[in-house]
Amino acid sequence: MNKGNKKNVTFNDIASYTGFSKTTISRYFNNPDSLTPKNQEIIRRALDKLNYHENKVARILARGKTEFVGIIVPNLYLHYFSEMLNQILSTYNEFGFKYLVFVGDGDPEHEKKYLEELMAYQIEGLIVMSHTLPSSELASLPIPVVSIEREDDFISSVNCDNYAGARMAVSLLHSHQCDVYIHVNTPTPETIPAYNRILGFRDYCRENDLRHEIIFLDGDVSFTAISPAVEKLLDELENRYPGQKKGLFFSDDTRAHAFLNRLVRKYNTLPDSYRLVGFDNSPISRDSIYPISTVDQQIPLIAREAVTMLVSQIEEAKKGTARSRETIRHETVPAVLYQRDTTELYGSGNSCASGLPS
Repeated sequence: MNKGNKKNVTFNDIASYTGFSKTTISRYFNNPDSLTPKNQEIIRRALDKLNYHENKVARILARGKTEFVGIIVPNLYLHYFSEMLNQILSTYNEFGFKYLVFVGDGDPEHEKKYLEELMAYQIEGLIVMSHTLPSSELASLPIPVVSIEREDDFISSVNCDNYAGARMAVSLLHSHQCDVYIHVNTPTPETIPAYNRILGFRDYCRENDLRHEIIFLDGDVSFTAISPAVEKLLDELENRYPGQKKGLFFSDDTRAHAFLNRLVRKYNTLPDSYRLVGFDNSPISRDSIYPISTVDQQIPLIAREAVTMLVSQIEEAKKGTARSRETIRHETVPAVLYQRDTTELYGSGNSCASGLPS
């Protein structure tokens, strides 16, 4: 039998070729460690010679394990979520799990249907970035669940140190001695980790007696919503603080980038009356016409931590370990500040998380 043969290779074929029993061949696929290394190597070579292609559906039916993990992401417009998804998907080679992805729309009924669909595919675990369904409801699922940057009272999670990141951002702006400090965010419930960006900004400004303001924009993340929102914001700031140096800390790089575009269109440059810091260190912050200073959440590290945590819980579930409040884990990943042109017009773009006013 050669590699050009179109015939589906069966366990009988492999057994005949190697001289092993069908039971031994089955053990190789379902419990390879039960065979000696020598016998494993003999079977591996036979599979190559026979051009064997594993029937994944048959294996799923036999073992009851799909190696599928579900993901629900709120949107892919914000660069944070698209980059996080990219980093999670890249873990396939390390962990071997395949991912089924749904993009939410903020409708609880729709996302419940997504969950039903994912459970029908017998997913072994779930990673949730969407904020729509409460963690108490997600915790009732019969599979391990790990969240990223969302309410997590009843499920395990991996989050950035949003509070420290916000303090780094306003500290950088403070080093430029702005006349007023402004945090631009969207309405954010206190239960969401990102709310700590608001707290970090507010606390730093109060501790250092800085004139400050928090402005909330519409939470719609579509281009048609963000563009007019930042244009209106620019008009308001021009009227409210004429001739004053304004330090703006945005809660995400996408809106910081959109605001920077409006500034450049109006002035043909980044005016000295503005200093900008974003949050996420997404590719758009580096590729802007003036690279944007930003707080790096270390997205690759968060993604890997989330997958590692989920895989660990899946393995525990296979051992029959019951989930409980004691098994819930919350990991926090440190934030890192990058200073680029929007806070130092001729800056080097290097990381500078220290040496700033505290």
